[in-house]
Amino acid sequence: MKIVLIGNYLSDRQESMHRFATMLNDGFRLMGIESEIWWPSVLFGSKHKETNVGIGKWLGYIDKYIVFPLLIHWRHFNNSYGTDTYFHICDHSNAPYLNYLPINKTSITCHDVLAIRAGLGYGDSYITTSWLGKKLQSFILKSLKRAQKLASVSQFTLDQLQELTNLKRDEWRVIHNSFNGEFYPMPTTEATATLRQTAFDFSVPFLLHVGSGLPRKNRRLLLDMVFLLGDKWQGNICFAGEALDISLVHYVATLGLTNRVISLVGPDHTTLIALYSSCKAFIFPSYSEGFGWPVIEAQACGALVIASSLAPMPEVSGGAALYADPDDAQQFADAFLSLENNFMREALIQQGFANCQRFENQRMMAAYLNLITASQS
Repeated sequence: MKIVLIGNYLSDRQESMHRFATMLNDGFRLMGIESEIWWPSVLFGSKHKETNVGIGKWLGYIDKYIVFPLLIHWRHFNNSYGTDTYFHICDHSNAPYLNYLPINKTSITCHDVLAIRAGLGYGDSYITTSWLGKKLQSFILKSLKRAQKLASVSQFTLDQLQELTNLKRDEWRVIHNSFNGEFYPMPTTEATATLRQTAFDFSVPFLLHVGSGLPRKNRRLLLDMVFLLGDKWQGNICFAGEALDISLVHYVATLGLTNRVISLVGPDHTTLIALYSSCKAFIFPSYSEGFGWPVIEAQACGALVIASSLAPMPEVSGGAALYADPDDAQQFADAFLSLENNFMREALIQQGFANCQRFENQRMMAAYLNLITASQS
């Protein structure tokens, strides 16, 4: 048996999807299964530095939606893979490839339907979509409807997909993501030494947010939360991930928090573990997620988590967090103050460790193997 994984177009620099495909490939090989990844070739896209905007995007589309399907068709026509070969498309955004692969031997992972919902006019995804984007998302949804075997990373995402497609198939399943790296409670001395290597002072207690600056990540809430805490919290806020955009920088200044905000751009993995292990609390007030990896990463490092009450955050965190309305900074502030209760803090930390056991890599790999090889009636 052989498994061929269909990865993402590398020039699009979708790092999380690259890691996901590599994680599956490594996992199958450790199970003794022959596995390889087919990455769409960067041909026309190589003529432009950026394939996410402008002419570069169009050149990327040629590679992704014309050249690569032709290559798949050619390999199929020439029987360059055996009859005992299964295919798995690692990202739902590549659902159009379902049209060129043997449907009874092909499965796909749906990580979220945020862009699809945005293309259909739903406002709850907090994503803006161009006219072309709407057409593309419609094409992706139409292709997804062909999937006979599908893994959704959360029950919430599966429910949304079933609503959009009006379909419920036997082999559309929930397979939670596993950790895509090692996360653990870093000893205080090691974490302190690691954070000293940054350009910032982490000797002051800090709240942590990990993620991009996309509107749906709701970074502003942390600022409102700290402002409302007033004298009850004199610590800092650390935003790890993308740099703060200019509007948020201005808002920080308006609230008088300039000297209390740290923007740590692109921290490496060790630094990220140190941040999770050292923060006073991890705050995740997102409006929309397909899964929400940072929640379980924080729990695995022993961090206290205060998350949005919106799905799928309660599902992924397994109840081992405090929840608040992402539109209500006071609720987040009150939840943070409640963590002064030592018994509550310790209970949440231990519950977080227990929750993380659901996301072990071996469990995910076994579920994917079962899905990929499932026979169709």
